[in-house]
Amino acid sequence: MAKESNEYDAIVIGSGISGGYAAMELTKKGLQVLMIERGRNVEHVTDYTTALTPSWEMPHRGKAPLELLKDYPKTARVYNKINEYSAHFYTKDALHPYLEDKRFDWIRGYQLGGKSITWGRIALRMSDLDFEANAKEGIAIDWPLRYKDLAPWYDYVEKFVGISGNVDKIPHLPDGIFQPPMPFSCVEKDFQQKNKKFDAKVIHARQAHLTRPTEEQLALGRGSCQYRNMCGRGCPFGAYFSTQAATLPVAKKTGNLTILTNAIVKELQYDELKQKATGVIVIDSITKKETEVQAKTIFLNASSLASTQILLNSKSKRFPNGMGNDSGVLGHYLMDHHFGAGATAEVEGFEDTIEYGRRPNGFYIPRYRNIGGEKRAYLRGFGYEGESKRIHEHCSDEFGVEFKKKFTRFGPWQIGLSAFAETLPYEDNKIYLSQDEKDEWGIPLLIMSADYKENETKMRVDMKNDAAEMFEAAGYKNIKPYDEIRGFGRCIHEMGTARMGHSPKDSILNKNNQVWGVPNVFVTDGACMTSSSAVNPSLTYMALAARAADFAVNELKKQNI
Repeated sequence: MAKESNEYDAIVIGSGISGGYAAMELTKKGLQVLMIERGRNVEHVTDYTTALTPSWEMPHRGKAPLELLKDYPKTARVYNKINEYSAHFYTKDALHPYLEDKRFDWIRGYQLGGKSITWGRIALRMSDLDFEANAKEGIAIDWPLRYKDLAPWYDYVEKFVGISGNVDKIPHLPDGIFQPPMPFSCVEKDFQQKNKKFDAKVIHARQAHLTRPTEEQLALGRGSCQYRNMCGRGCPFGAYFSTQAATLPVAKKTGNLTILTNAIVKELQYDELKQKATGVIVIDSITKKETEVQAKTIFLNASSLASTQILLNSKSKRFPNGMGNDSGVLGHYLMDHHFGAGATAEVEGFEDTIEYGRRPNGFYIPRYRNIGGEKRAYLRGFGYEGESKRIHEHCSDEFGVEFKKKFTRFGPWQIGLSAFAETLPYEDNKIYLSQDEKDEWGIPLLIMSADYKENETKMRVDMKNDAAEMFEAAGYKNIKPYDEIRGFGRCIHEMGTARMGHSPKDSILNKNNQVWGVPNVFVTDGACMTSSSAVNPSLTYMALAARAADFAVNELKKQNI
């Protein structure tokens, strides 16, 4: 900790991908910063308790026993997120409840580092295809910025984060500053050559894994990816980007950072005369004692929904419906990518080849629908994340010697495509505070009310069928298309609910991520998003956080905030 005090230059609420970045930037620029995290402390390396543990040393070989799943009734709905290796990095639903008007899988990680420890690490830039779409199509409201405003900040962030990828010269998926990509498998090379359908390009995954670390990254103790594919347990090598591996060490080194864990932010305090926020009310999650901490500026990075929950609960005479909520849109226009549609197939001709190591990524097909004048029965589009693998020979229900022998023999190569698709911003997709139920710290529970609508339903037909047609055109066998649509939140890309815009009449934030009417409060996590694009959003959050931090420091120097 830098100091013990109740007054700081800046408070950063949340320690995940965007919060860690905001804290690093503010401390580097000389501000005394308090980072508040509602969960437990997690130390890099030492608290990745299962990172190096082989399956045969786990009590249930890594599988989640029923007793463990009782604490995660909602998180466990999302494929295999909860297991013996990583359950401790996910928030127990039973201890931190929320309410559902409609199904919502809210996947959380209440600990220092947040979900930066468990994220999927795909790092893609948005483009003007995304920033201009709302205005061109008359959907929701226009973004208050364009790609040129964010491009230098994408550069800035990518140099520090470390993104492996390839320069592909695709206009609507801008290239970045890349380290060498992880190589394709033989099957992926084959698919890249044979895939001529829909002008869909097969490119290397752009992912936050170091493959050729810079001197700056090595100096932080980070190293190249070890091809273990055990990323969800925490990476002791610092090969993938996380708060613990990257932003936190830099912020600590400045001597300007104080970290407060097990601390829940109840609300922001607002001064009617100064027309600014003065600080936050913090509840010790263990003792339940309340404390007020003051700061000149506040950055909200608690996650899209948690940041909005704090704003909704920050009521005053000036803002009776939540801080910055003159427009009434706070909590509305909730988005999450929809996925769970695509296809799998078997690939012949490579029976004499296996892949060495366990590469922790696959390949990517950028959006190709509704581009260049094409008009489908829906707006926007989707990209595909793909993978290939050599599966073991089918062993049915056998056991003993024959089972062991079969398990040493490889079966066919498989290839799969899973679509990740844009969801439009709809006013009635929303979150709001319960009037009756509160958590154990006295904070009103969030109620989730969101679903996919006609545009998403129409899009999913192509998401499934296109994948199958690509595999068919490549000559692959045993093609199995699928569509397993589920509730919101499953993609863990929740966005919106405190969107950016041009006016306090239609948005919560201005082009600099400032809350309208409260110029010293910034929101730089997913809550700020005005539309969702089809690309993974985390890189954009970091670029926006770095940009807003730079702006905030300059405004503080000018005494404008």
